[in-house]
Amino acid sequence: MRIKGSILIPTLILGSFAASAQDINEAYNLSNLNVQGTARSMGFGNALGSVGGDFSSISVNPAGLGIYRNSELSITPSMTMSGANSNYLGANTTDNFTQSNLNNFGLVLTHAPKGHRYDHRNWKAVSFAIGMNKVADFNRTYTYEGTNSSSSASQVFESDANKNPGNDSAFGTLANTGYNAYLINYDSTMGKFKSIVPFAGGIDQLKSVQETGSAREFVLALGGNYKEKLMLGFTIGMPNFNYQRNSTYTETPTAGNTNNPYNFNYFTYDQSQTINGTGINGKIGAIYKLTDFFRIGAAFHTPTFYNINDYSNAGISSNAQGNNTGFNVNSNNFNYNLTTPWKGILSATLILKNFGFITADYEYVDYSTMRYQFPGGFDTYGNSLQTAQDNINQEIRKTYQGVSNYRLGGEIKLTKYFMVRAGFGYYGNAYTPYGEANNSFYTTQRIDLSAGLGFHFRHFFTDLGLVHSMYTGYEQPYNVDYSGVVSGPQTTIPQAKIDYSIDNLALTVGFKFR
Repeated sequence: MRIKGSILIPTLILGSFAASAQDINEAYNLSNLNVQGTARSMGFGNALGSVGGDFSSISVNPAGLGIYRNSELSITPSMTMSGANSNYLGANTTDNFTQSNLNNFGLVLTHAPKGHRYDHRNWKAVSFAIGMNKVADFNRTYTYEGTNSSSSASQVFESDANKNPGNDSAFGTLANTGYNAYLINYDSTMGKFKSIVPFAGGIDQLKSVQETGSAREFVLALGGNYKEKLMLGFTIGMPNFNYQRNSTYTETPTAGNTNNPYNFNYFTYDQSQTINGTGINGKIGAIYKLTDFFRIGAAFHTPTFYNINDYSNAGISSNAQGNNTGFNVNSNNFNYNLTTPWKGILSATLILKNFGFITADYEYVDYSTMRYQFPGGFDTYGNSLQTAQDNINQEIRKTYQGVSNYRLGGEIKLTKYFMVRAGFGYYGNAYTPYGEANNSFYTTQRIDLSAGLGFHFRHFFTDLGLVHSMYTGYEQPYNVDYSGVVSGPQTTIPQAKIDYSIDNLALTVGFKFR
């Protein structure tokens, strides 16, 4: 065996979302948050900007607290069912994953004077709220596989060896990883390193990923109702998240591949990552009643300031040239900060007397303003962390753009106590043309379809809500710098298309009291 110790690689190229610490896709996933709180709000598409009277509104427009006239306690367990249909090199793969969760728990304490006190006070109600809303669900599983005869991930190691002479014997390099896994050899005739993987005769490539975790926002909020015309509120949000990702990439020769002089049988690249973080943000909002039947709302969310701990680990195993090899190639623990974008929301609601309402939200988020802040100093390899920070933030500015999101929903009362709901959401594409062309992973716009029903009595209520989300992702399993490749001509790295569908089913149980 050629290796005499573990190898540390600062950035892994065999991956996509969160494949290495502090990449640009990680920043987007931690910034692309949308409240998934009560089942009632889910039922009408989370268009909460001017509806109010729902605990989830605290994470959208806290002025919604001004609608309350009674105190309230609620909890919302939920279940997420995700599906992924992948197409890679003409082959289709389907995956499904189910995970139980907790969307929401909250307590609202309301002081609303009655009788003469109501008549003589300008502030008709004041409410204080404390609790939690889920704002992201990271649970999903996907797999793609196909037969490739034009490139191999082993060319990543080959390129590094040829572009950086001496890296084959330098611990902490891609070249050294490939050399010690017996995936590249030095060709004395060419004076270059060359991949031994016989991809020209056909190799089967398989990538499988499992992601778990969620983001929750703990909230403290205060809101009030001024003269039954103006509602104001503010929220202090304290989000925290946990995210785990395990991925495996494998190459094996096809059954009909007869040109295999180096007896290559397989190589497998495993990666795992655990990210945890806490943050703080603020939200302010207002709702104004233009008439008894029509009101408008506006809210502003400050950026969230995250402190993040990121632990990643990777290993490689192979069977080639008569050798079985397996070793760790990456183990890294890193702490850093992330600032997410600000968010603005405008909304309007039409009240249909005692029959229900129709409501709409417009939301703007500029993802190009995401920023990493790394600690001062240098990494293990003597590279400036300040330079790394500047480079990744510049890449964020080129990759992402501002987006407009739209939510539309409604609720109809069929009886005094029973109501049905429906909603629609459109969330824009955050990637620029540059980002789609130069990023190994990107997603398209997302569509949400929602439905729900509820039973509301004087002191007790229960709601059921379902949100069906659909979007498409595109992923390359590896990137190759062909300026250092001699094992084959430059080609376009194949791309997997992954159609995601996610169902979030939630049940809220709550109690009202004075």
